Amino acid sequence: MAEVARGMTGPVIRAAGGVLWRHAEPGVSVAVIHRPQYDDWSLPKGKLAGGESDLEGAVREVLEETGFHVRVGRALGETTYHKETASGVRPKVVRWWSMQADEGAFSPTAEVDRLEWLSLAEAAERVTRATDVDVLERFARGPLPTRTVLLVRHAWAGSRGVSSGDDADRSLDDCGVAQADELVRILARFEVGSVISAGLRRCVATVEPLAAALGLAVAEEPLLSEVAYPGREAEAVALLRRLGDAEHDAVACSQGEVIPDLIRRIAETDGYPIESSVPSRKGSIWALSLDAEGRLVAADYLDAPTPDPCGGARS
Repeated sequence: MAEVARGMTGPVIRAAGGVLWRHAEPGVSVAVIHRPQYDDWSLPKGKLAGGESDLEGAVREVLEETGFHVRVGRALGETTYHKETASGVRPKVVRWWSMQADEGAFSPTAEVDRLEWLSLAEAAERVTRATDVDVLERFARGPLPTRTVLLVRHAWAGSRGVSSGDDADRSLDDCGVAQADELVRILARFEVGSVISAGLRRCVATVEPLAAALGLAVAEEPLLSEVAYPGREAEAVALLRRLGDAEHDAVACSQGEVIPDLIRRIAETDGYPIESSVPSRKGSIWALSLDAEGRLVAADYLDAPTPDPCGGARS
């Protein structure tokens, strides 16, 4: 999380954006936009709409400001700067992703009147804010392209031991059903080509709405369950590395006793720095970016959606 600079007052303004890129000779080019209202050049970004996740906001803003649909890539962290408002100076925190340009075309608007595709060096010279330069430097340090494995913890299904019958047959509760529906909106921002899940009913049910929306089947994978995982951790890591391909990302639904350990293991093996405490709320997502050899190059935690039936307080 980016630190809020001293001297800033008022509530934080949340925003999100992306480094929109495409292949060029040599290397890649990135999109920078001109905003006539401020007469500045920037990377595409904007404030979140009500109820919107950071990722949803980033994809929407890039589409609105550039005209391009995207394939979301690795997370690029956050930047913070001050924003002058009618109520005073407020901190603005922007969350960033790498985004490969797909279909689309730029059309000038009152908000954005120019778009230019520039080399990374040219873009760093052109953008007005130093924070945008920082984001471009982060982008330049990572491999392109990457594929993403979206590791999802199953949504809410009541409490273990409370329900009668086999625990593996426990169904999603009202909160979990709502979370599964919300996850479709978030996960569909990626180019998902396969969906796998531990065989427990609550795990499969968490990703079934996504699979149905994409016309895919959910393939059951025992290694993702808390019963099969212990003693076969290396197999699970190898499975994770094989998921997805150059054209498609993958979704895998697992359990709370598997996900943190699995992430720590692949991060430690690949030398990727990660906190010792790995969060994994029910309905949350870890977006794991892998290079062409299957090595972890970025890990981004997307917190669980909390729609109305969840009461906003479950963990």
